[in-house]
Amino acid sequence: MSRVVLLALSEADVRAHCARSSVEISIIEALLGGGVRLVCQSGRGADIIRQKLQMDVIHGDVVRERLRPAKPRL
Repeated sequence: MSRVVLLALSEADVRAHCARSSVEISIIEALLGGGVRLVCQSGRGADIIRQKLQMDVIHGDVVRERLRPAKPRL
């Protein structure tokens, strides 16, 4: 089971939902088109979030931001 959940919510809202549901976050990052990419520490945690926030789950492809800056070309 995937630990990744794409949500059409703000980072603060996702963190609050995870805290209330006792779901541990591994990584959370903003998506360029809005929303966040949440990686839970367990597949079970991701399932809990998917069930609780099913109306806010993003389906399909999304564009992610670069997490690391590109190395300068010499």
